[in-house]
Amino acid sequence: MSTDGAPPALPSAEATGRRGRGRLSAKWLWLVLAMLGLLGAIVRGTDFLKDHAMTNLATGVVVLLAVTILTVWFLFLSSFSWRMRLLVLAGCAVGLALFAALFRIERFSGEMIPLFAYRFSVKPDWYLPSSPSKVGSDAATASVDLRTTTRYDFPQFLGPVRSNSVEHLGLAGDWKARPPKRIWRQTIGAGWSAFAAVNGHAVTMEQRGLSEMVACYNLRTGHLEWAYATAARYDNLRGGVGPRSTPTISEGMVYALGALGHLVCLDGATGRCLWEKDLLREGGSTPDEEAAVVPWGRSASPLLVGDRVIVPLGGAKGKRLVSLAAYDKRRGTKLWEGGEWQISYSSPVLATVAGTEQVLSVNEDTISGHDPQTGKLLWEHPWEGRSDATPNVSQAVPIPPNRVFVSKAYGGGALLLELAPSAGGTLAAKVVWAQPKLMKTKFSNVATLGGYVYGLSDGILECVELASGSSPWKACHYGHGQILRADDLLLVLSEKGEVVLVEATPDRSNHVLGRFQAIEGLTWNHLALYGPYLLVRNAEEAACYELPLEK
Repeated sequence: MSTDGAPPALPSAEATGRRGRGRLSAKWLWLVLAMLGLLGAIVRGTDFLKDHAMTNLATGVVVLLAVTILTVWFLFLSSFSWRMRLLVLAGCAVGLALFAALFRIERFSGEMIPLFAYRFSVKPDWYLPSSPSKVGSDAATASVDLRTTTRYDFPQFLGPVRSNSVEHLGLAGDWKARPPKRIWRQTIGAGWSAFAAVNGHAVTMEQRGLSEMVACYNLRTGHLEWAYATAARYDNLRGGVGPRSTPTISEGMVYALGALGHLVCLDGATGRCLWEKDLLREGGSTPDEEAAVVPWGRSASPLLVGDRVIVPLGGAKGKRLVSLAAYDKRRGTKLWEGGEWQISYSSPVLATVAGTEQVLSVNEDTISGHDPQTGKLLWEHPWEGRSDATPNVSQAVPIPPNRVFVSKAYGGGALLLELAPSAGGTLAAKVVWAQPKLMKTKFSNVATLGGYVYGLSDGILECVELASGSSPWKACHYGHGQILRADDLLLVLSEKGEVVLVEATPDRSNHVLGRFQAIEGLTWNHLALYGPYLLVRNAEEAACYELPLEK
């Protein structure tokens, strides 16, 4: 019997059910993906996480969740053939495996964006000579004069008085007519240390292989004059490689603190070690205990006050903690200890506030003031933070005559305190204002001028009025770079190594006067300015530029 005219066979109930479930599950899939897209838009379009890095991490979680849901649907609920599903799955797996085999995460940017490198490449610092006898310096015969001082000296972290500013220099504001001139540019060891400069010599810290080095360069030629090496290497995926504090130069001696707690005092003429201390041992902790509580390495730059060198000391979790310790600057003997809080990544600063000379210290979860002669606690105030999660990095800023400003990222924002005399020769601190959405400095510090404070708030340049705690303007994303004030101008170093000259005024938002690309690569290091000579560096290269002065 012929079947040419027979009607087509109806699909089975099982096949119809599979297609129906596929269409239904696809509708629910697109609804769920749309909801995740809306959640992602809310995360990125609002500031409820109060930190760009946390926003990026949350975005990554949303994307990962969406990809996971899409994958589960495609493999188990879609109407595609099993052959297609397995081919796509195999292709994706091979692609991911190939990428993982060829590339590694080298480090993260300041906003937690992964930066990749070829898996079999060697980190640049391993290629550099790693001992003073091999670095090409004249350490054996050099006689560098760091004892003679000049009016241009930038002898410590953030400048002459650790205020992140240089006064009475007279930089020219027109870089088009007279652009900055490059003096030298060269490779350097890894690390986030900045330069300190005295009498035409610039000192910094750098990682070269297994050696953590303090190095002195001729400022005008870039020639390495001497180097001192300690057998230590700090390497952290999120924090990068190498030392992060800046040396301090005082009376011809150099004081430097390594990422793993090695404090050294060097003869500035030759780099010869005069004395050294292991701060982990001094604080009663081991390297493993230190890594658990201060995972991003010691970052405080030594503070010199009279005959004392003052540094954060710390300690292990559950053991005795010491916030600050002072050592005799010539012999290295301990003179005092002060405070009982875990350390942060901030540097102490000497200031006179409310008529009292004191050392301001930003600790793990407090701010405190100490007598520089004895370490006695003069006052304290809570300042939320965890050195292993939401660290305090920016230092306290004295605001004469009786106030202290402090700022941080990770939801901290800006805080202005007022100090007043209290019983027993102590001081009492009260909050003038607190603004968690303003001046969210992450790795950087602020500069003040005329009742206003300027800084990179979560990577965006911002101006804040100190009297009111309000922001006249916030503009331009420079990333997590650094700033330095020179008179009424701001030198902004972007996270990508560009130097931008901006007018420091509340009246005009991010008024740019000039810019140039100084170095390449991720740049978190602070600036140094020795007269017209601007010193910049990152974890791979350093450079010196001569900036034009007003005639």
